[in-house]
Amino acid sequence: MDRAPAQRHYGMDWLRIGAFVLLIVYHVGFSFTPWGYQTPTRGVVQWAEIPLLGLSAWRLALLFAISGYASAALFSRERNPGAFLKSRVLRLGLPLLFGLTVIVPPQPYLGLVNTHYSHGYGYFLLHDAFSFRRVMNENLPAVMHLWFVIYLLAYTLVLCAALMVLPARWRALVAAGFEKLLAGPALIPLGCLLTYAIRTPGNSWTDTHNFLDDVAAHAHYCAMFLFGFALRGSQALHQAIARQWKWALVVGLVGYAIVGTEAWLYPGNVRTPAAWMEPLDFAKALQCWGTVIALFGVADLYWNRDHRWRGTLAEAVFPVFLAHQTVMVLVSYWLRNKGLTAGPEFLALYFSVAVGSWLFYLVGREIGPLRPLIGLKRSKTPLRSKAALASSTL
Repeated sequence: MDRAPAQRHYGMDWLRIGAFVLLIVYHVGFSFTPWGYQTPTRGVVQWAEIPLLGLSAWRLALLFAISGYASAALFSRERNPGAFLKSRVLRLGLPLLFGLTVIVPPQPYLGLVNTHYSHGYGYFLLHDAFSFRRVMNENLPAVMHLWFVIYLLAYTLVLCAALMVLPARWRALVAAGFEKLLAGPALIPLGCLLTYAIRTPGNSWTDTHNFLDDVAAHAHYCAMFLFGFALRGSQALHQAIARQWKWALVVGLVGYAIVGTEAWLYPGNVRTPAAWMEPLDFAKALQCWGTVIALFGVADLYWNRDHRWRGTLAEAVFPVFLAHQTVMVLVSYWLRNKGLTAGPEFLALYFSVAVGSWLFYLVGREIGPLRPLIGLKRSKTPLRSKAALASSTL
């Protein structure tokens, strides 16, 4: 567990890659659940929500924590908050603008087509896509899955403001206080209680993805982002996770067992009894924090090894994320009348999304002007140095 602060943690790379693979599984599976999606096809698979609930409570918290960890690695090289901020705005802001104007619009367009929108895509782009109004059932311009990048950019701004305003001595005191709270026996219980306290008010575990009113989500995800940032520089916290990750895994599984039981007893849109609500929120807090800590421990113990594919896969994560949901909506729209049952359709949709998103990355990385627009460095990384790739985007 002991290592120099500048040393790259390959386990975090693999964890990040795996988290985005699971994100695609989650988004594809979502359209088969009672929760609904804009391009439903073969109807609802009632049990599909139970495996997805195994991911739902912690997948985004993990992604924001990993992003915070990666940001700490980048800041350790810049050491200047202004330079760090500039690099993050360029690496996140350019793909965000490109995504909102080019990649995302097909998604709301197909949502409108499904509700009998009569105009073609060209008309939609010129008159409705960026009209800042509600058209039928769509609020435009649409953000869709890029809400994640908007939130991540906002939390990066918060972090940079703190780095610029707080003197180094104060930052050291904050880090010491953070370690005193969590780098010991309180790591699991305190983390679960804080997660529960943050998520209980308002809409609890339901994110709106509307930046201005998503209060509980902001409090949770920003805290996880800052936790990841602090984790990279704290050997004491790394060691605490190494000692306790197995207990954290048990806590996470207990939380999921409660969540899954509720979904089995009250599936889909069946109203959950009021008596279940607080225990259910607490179970989600157990599942979220326990799973995140367990995965950090597993990544450190078993996955902290390099491989010739790691650099390429780590580089591909952001472009694949940008493309995956639009590919999914396009393929789902095409598949909807093909007469497939749920199983074959899920497999066809998943592999189509995986292949289509990967091709987006492979083509995009070869086009110089497109590289910064999909989250890649302007110059292509030589193959011989891929295994030593030392920067992350998200």
